[in-house]
Amino acid sequence: MAYMDELSGNLIHRVNVGDSLTRSAARRPDGVAVVDGDRRFSYAELNDWVNRVANALDARGYTRGDALALASGNSVEFLVTYYACAKLGVVCVPINLGWRADEVAYVLGHSKARGIVVEAQLVAGMTEATDQVPAVRDLVVAPGTGGDVDPGLLTFAALTDGASNAEPEHVVGDRDPITYLYTSGTTSRPKGVVGNHTAIYLESMTMALEARFAEDDRFVAMMPMFHTAQLNCHCTSAVMVGATIHVHRGFDAARLLETIETERITQIFGLPMMYRQLLDDPDIGRRDLSSLRRALYAMAPMPEEQLKRCIEVFDCGFYLLFGQTEMSPTATIFRPEHQLTHNGAAGTPVVNVQVGIMDEDGRLLPAGEQGEIVYRGPHTMSEYLDDPEATAAAFAHGWFHSGDVGAFDDDGLLWFRDRHKDVIKTGGENVASIEVEKAVYAADPNVAEVVVVGLPHERWSEAITAVVVPKPGARVDERALIDAVKRLVDPYKAPKAVIVCDELPRTSTGKVQKNVVRQRYAEHYAGASA
Repeated sequence: MAYMDELSGNLIHRVNVGDSLTRSAARRPDGVAVVDGDRRFSYAELNDWVNRVANALDARGYTRGDALALASGNSVEFLVTYYACAKLGVVCVPINLGWRADEVAYVLGHSKARGIVVEAQLVAGMTEATDQVPAVRDLVVAPGTGGDVDPGLLTFAALTDGASNAEPEHVVGDRDPITYLYTSGTTSRPKGVVGNHTAIYLESMTMALEARFAEDDRFVAMMPMFHTAQLNCHCTSAVMVGATIHVHRGFDAARLLETIETERITQIFGLPMMYRQLLDDPDIGRRDLSSLRRALYAMAPMPEEQLKRCIEVFDCGFYLLFGQTEMSPTATIFRPEHQLTHNGAAGTPVVNVQVGIMDEDGRLLPAGEQGEIVYRGPHTMSEYLDDPEATAAAFAHGWFHSGDVGAFDDDGLLWFRDRHKDVIKTGGENVASIEVEKAVYAADPNVAEVVVVGLPHERWSEAITAVVVPKPGARVDERALIDAVKRLVDPYKAPKAVIVCDELPRTSTGKVQKNVVRQRYAEHYAGASA
């Protein structure tokens, strides 16, 4: 005889991201959960709001496995929608706010979204997309930054009118999807990464354990929440331990420094270029930054001189996060104790992730040998949505294949060499663009940013090319830079040309779009033969 029914057993035993909020609210109901501008919410208040939204969605017929899209900048409403979906078993589909209308329409259709939550200032642009997808029946308007909205549309506030704040009780499987996160495509449509509750729950616990998050931490969330790095490395981890999230809609150096000082922020997370702007802010020497415990960064290593200055000025532990959306996303952490002794490394594997280096035949390679970085562990995505071929390729030989090239050193640290597609094939040699980028930074202190790409060339097939942004008021001499790089790396790895520009094209998270750089300068060597 069964000792309990399915629902009771599920509620007792399950792994559900929404339950982490429920438990933090029960554990410290009066603790500050989210600060969004002038609005402050305790854990009890946040949890009640999430429950009302979940119950309102339930009343509208949303059920386990349905998809709800979310087009929002960083806001408390973003987090409320995400956690409401989790408790109900609905899949949240965050929309990248940098996408064109046709890209949004594709994602809405591919994910089979039946509704979308849209911030007021985004309604016009999102309506252009939803008009192409008749299956999207509900459009719920969150306040956002304001704007004129058709009074006939359902608002986020009206959605919950009369809704109960009781805990939703629905069967949700441990490996049920919680998000479809779409990865950027360069030559094809984006792939939908299916993240499941167990993966995100354990990723959140892993980050809290590895970086020693605690309930008295105060985080700033300024990177886009529609990307997993901000959402699942930091926000869900903060909620799990009962910490406070200060929501910023984007990066503003002056505002961030003021927030650190006035709110006694303990943790920040940004890109290397953001830290450079913080260092250059005229007020940084007058700000009290003593509350900071840790500063995390991602997307790329910092140039060594910038990193040294960061450690000196911020006087806290620096961590580089390395991974990808399919790993929810953290796979390795470059820890404070290694920052200056192994500058440029990707770090060591985190708890719950096993990392290997594999050759093209599926053979795991020893330390010192270069190959594809592969992973095993419960953080890994379930699949690519409705793409069995891509899923099978990603899971070949019983490991998840990252598409990254790297190697372990004798100290056990992982070194990222390049993306497969960013390995430049020049004159019969394979050259890792990241190696040349490091050399450019070391060769000329006038370089603020550099991206190295291979451009079509009659002789070299791909000519190594450095596209650089000088520091304000500085000048970069092409010939002198190339000569200096040749003294730091094998001469064949040095750029054939240096292109100076004012800025580099970036994604919404600030990552340089190498594919756009390649397209922009594709004709640079037209007619060249030497």
